[in-house]
Amino acid sequence: MAAPRWIETGAGPRGLLFLHGVSGGAQGAASILPAITPPGWRGLAWDMPGYGASAPIDPVDFDGYAAAVVELLDAAGLERAVLVGHSMGGMIALQTVARFPARVAGLVLACCTPAFGAPAGPLQQAFLARRIGPLDEGATMRDIAADLIPTMVGPDADPEVLHAAVDLMADIPPDSYRAALRALVGFDQRASLASIDVPALVLAGLHDQVSQPPVVRRMADMIPERRFVALDAGHLAPFEVPEAFAAQVRRYLADHTPVT
Repeated sequence: MAAPRWIETGAGPRGLLFLHGVSGGAQGAASILPAITPPGWRGLAWDMPGYGASAPIDPVDFDGYAAAVVELLDAAGLERAVLVGHSMGGMIALQTVARFPARVAGLVLACCTPAFGAPAGPLQQAFLARRIGPLDEGATMRDIAADLIPTMVGPDADPEVLHAAVDLMADIPPDSYRAALRALVGFDQRASLASIDVPALVLAGLHDQVSQPPVVRRMADMIPERRFVALDAGHLAPFEVPEAFAAQVRRYLADHTPVT
């Protein structure tokens, strides 16, 4: 299997890995990665399997995504890393700490939930129909992005943030997007939250209609060592309010300075 693709900044013995959401990619973190990476740290941002230049996996599921995180850490020469996960990336971080706890030095969970939030059946199928149906009817990824991205940000989002997010999503291979969404609806790590033994920073967007703040707060309350902060943003909080996001991550890293 080819080494997963990532972008990187900084140098040092400690590492952090940014895990993007289902509509993102490594390049989306290019501007925030240096801001969240303190001196003496290596900051990485991946393209998850099937995205960018990263090889796809088969089957496409959260166990496979977690294994891909470990493969990336191995390829980068990192024994442990702080996982900074946004949206689906936060779910991948939760899967990784549950499956490979020795490889995770800390968690930043932004705008994510510990489960998809719907039982198997009609609600899942309705979600997939909304997200994948347009592809089946001939829409392009750019068409879908142009409709979806504006619904994911807060009222004060910079139009440039929307344009960049649309461009990023437009480049996702349709088959990888389909597979990621099908994996997403089966995700559930609620039972593992109480067993997380690394400190966590949990961030919500006050205007997030995807991972709603009360749900994110309940997740945080189940993690033994955590701090919860709500940012004045929507679901794309790391990109809508990058300074506030970076300040929270830097504070977390300074407070905990996990050994990696």
